[in-house]
Amino acid sequence: MIYITGDTHGERARISPAGIPGEESFGAGDTLIICGDFGYLLSGETGERDFLDALGKKPYTICFLDGNHENFPLIFSYPKEEWHGGYAHRIRKNIFHLMRGQVFDISGYRFFVMGGGYSRDRYTRIEGRSWWAEELPDNDEYREATHNLSEVGMKVDYILTHTAPREVIRRMGGFPDPHEAELTGFLEWVMHEVDFRRWFFGHWHTDKEVYGKFRALWFDVETIPEKNEKSVDFLR
Repeated sequence: MIYITGDTHGERARISPAGIPGEESFGAGDTLIICGDFGYLLSGETGERDFLDALGKKPYTICFLDGNHENFPLIFSYPKEEWHGGYAHRIRKNIFHLMRGQVFDISGYRFFVMGGGYSRDRYTRIEGRSWWAEELPDNDEYREATHNLSEVGMKVDYILTHTAPREVIRRMGGFPDPHEAELTGFLEWVMHEVDFRRWFFGHWHTDKEVYGKFRALWFDVETIPEKNEKSVDFLR
């Protein structure tokens, strides 16, 4: 089973039975995916490493795409390797950062992943300590994403992003930030050009269905089941 949730921001209770109903029963064939702002790789200090070690002992796989509140140099310091058809940074034996623009085959489903977002609160943060310029994709990452989508015939099962296309942001009652116009514009292009079943994203700190195909996630957990089962939403 695949479980998908929103921003965890380093809150330890979020990856536990208190934050995810039934988490204690997840097993070796299960995968938990966090849609950005993972938050357990910010300081690199002992307490943070100890918690990652504890997560590393869980029997299931934990994946995250990057949001905007991430320590990118720290994440990038971990080994890059091919994983399920795309590239990822291995944080622990069962914890992976899913890199931008990659297509992964997980449990028989094809996922396109595009992390990144703009920190509206960056004026309260310190560059290199609580904010990093790599929060937005660069041209190479857009080219990589476009190439990988083309390689799979512009068709995937699921799309995972941190922020959302402009049209979806407006539909939620939000306002697309001009500072991330290149990213949200690219996602708008993906929305119209790629054939997909469902699109999951975080960033907006809400749990909401949009257009019947887009799902904003924060505390809710949505499941992607084995192919002969129906999906279920777990509400916190």
